[in-house]
Amino acid sequence: MQNLWKSLDSEISLKSISELNQSLTTKTRKTINKYLFILATDIIVCVGLMIFLVFTAINRQEDIIYLLNNSALFSITAVSLVVSVFTLKKLQNNKYNLPLKEWLEQRIKMLSRWLSGKYSKLYIVLIPILLVLINLSIHVYYEYKPLLEVMKNQESMYGLLFGFIIGLFVAFYAVGKIRKYQLKNLEILKDLHTRLCDVC
Repeated sequence: MQNLWKSLDSEISLKSISELNQSLTTKTRKTINKYLFILATDIIVCVGLMIFLVFTAINRQEDIIYLLNNSALFSITAVSLVVSVFTLKKLQNNKYNLPLKEWLEQRIKMLSRWLSGKYSKLYIVLIPILLVLINLSIHVYYEYKPLLEVMKNQESMYGLLFGFIIGLFVAFYAVGKIRKYQLKNLEILKDLHTRLCDVC
């Protein structure tokens, strides 16, 4: 037990099982909060993008194709927002007042499905689609021209293509770093769960 405690915090000496449980609880909450921060950021970005899409659509009501582009992007963003809010609430929730070990086990299963499950690689398909839609929405709006007219302009198309390639690189790099960070924290949660099992 002494070795277990030291591995958690080398600056604190073992005093009681209660203190050990408290340390594990604190470390678990801190790790879960890292996921909550990412989800909260995602929610803010989704809301900001949806506001932009509504604002630009109101100012481009005569451009039907532009409205369709924004509508498609709005729908995908809205689904992402709902999923993020649902996941955030589920990560926080403990309405049945479960012991920490059981509560953590449920979160580990949920995060494992999210990061390594059936749809964990869906972002590979979604990122290019989202980038095309976002690129069109922003570029067309600030060119003050109908979408079809922009698509016929060679200079505009080069700009869109360049923006797409750069955006694709940045997006995949960022998502890769975030996933690596999330997987690392998932391993920490699994380790904490193992330690809780040892204590109990």
